[in-house]
Amino acid sequence: MPKVVSIHSYRGGTGKSNTTANLSTSVALQGQRVAVVDTDIQSPGIHNLFGLDPERMDKTLNNFLWGQAPIEDAAYDVGGNVGVQGDGKLFLIPASIRPDDISRILSEGYDVKLLHEGFRKLVKGLNLDYLFIDTHPGLSKETFLSIAISHVLILILRPDKQDYQGTAVTVDVAKQLKVRKMLLVVNKALSSMNFDALKQKVEDTYGTTVAGIFPLSEDMVQLASEGVFCVKYPDHRVSQEFRKVALQVMA
Repeated sequence: MPKVVSIHSYRGGTGKSNTTANLSTSVALQGQRVAVVDTDIQSPGIHNLFGLDPERMDKTLNNFLWGQAPIEDAAYDVGGNVGVQGDGKLFLIPASIRPDDISRILSEGYDVKLLHEGFRKLVKGLNLDYLFIDTHPGLSKETFLSIAISHVLILILRPDKQDYQGTAVTVDVAKQLKVRKMLLVVNKALSSMNFDALKQKVEDTYGTTVAGIFPLSEDMVQLASEGVFCVKYPDHRVSQEFRKVALQVMA
């Protein structure tokens, strides 16, 4: 049965898109058919991680939402850019980076029900095993939809007071929406912290499983979104943690 996986955070800057790119790639490298939808339409950027040149993006999620093209026409095969071979497939449905398109979305919004229908068409049309949704930070009717339809919801937070408070609100919403499986990922933790104690603290606070804890990594900062980290540095501690989380998504 295909799985919908939403990657979400209450605040921006948590590493949501990097997490989405690395987890979806890790799953595709296991021979699965995977697609990623960039629904962070106000500030799109995950296409950079997958090496998709904006010049190639003739159609985007925006075109589908405005009734200008089928959503499948905005699906780009990026598997070859990250070493996905054989039965595995990795598609990206990017959002437009054109300033006029972003302004239009901000002023007009879009039909959330249509977005849901687009997800269904993608799963069927591309014969997907997994659909990853890179959400917009915060809580809105768009993110409520993504959370509600998810088989797996991954919430990312930093060990930061504002993140703790915002995540508490999001966890409560997810529980009200009866999300089937919720996992927490702690990102940008200082290496000096006791990760076992941090994991226990977060799990006790939210009553939810912590799937992984990622240290603040200078190597990831230096990569500067020019590629998928777990492909560039497969033996790195951070890459090993991504693979561990990916296995929990697939379980």
